[in-house]
Amino acid sequence: MRIKLTSIPIEDYDQALLFYTEVLGFVKKRDIPLGAQERWITVVSPEDPDGVELVLEPNGRYPAMKALKESLKRDGIPFTAFWVADVQKEFERLTRLGVKFHQKPAHQGPTIQAVFDDTCGNLIQIYQM
Repeated sequence: MRIKLTSIPIEDYDQALLFYTEVLGFVKKRDIPLGAQERWITVVSPEDPDGVELVLEPNGRYPAMKALKESLKRDGIPFTAFWVADVQKEFERLTRLGVKFHQKPAHQGPTIQAVFDDTCGNLIQIYQM
């Protein structure tokens, strides 16, 4: 068994795709029309284009998901986490691009981590071991 696909809740395809590609630096792998205005969009790391795909899942307005996202954000809990080689360097790069951080880089046990807002209603953690 392997993890090949995971998702992040969004409300707006284009806003999310812009943030996850142009700001975070992921690469669009799939953008498949599903009828009406629905799409299947995934992004991947440019360092591992055949690795885990992140689905930009348009369920951000679904009542249960909206409540979960609001609760996590209110409590400062990230929806997911991405590994980076250097948290401080990534923090500086993303800050220059206008990303709003809720937690600056900090040592937490064996990791250094920071938390930012993805503009889609989610807190995202970046970390290094």
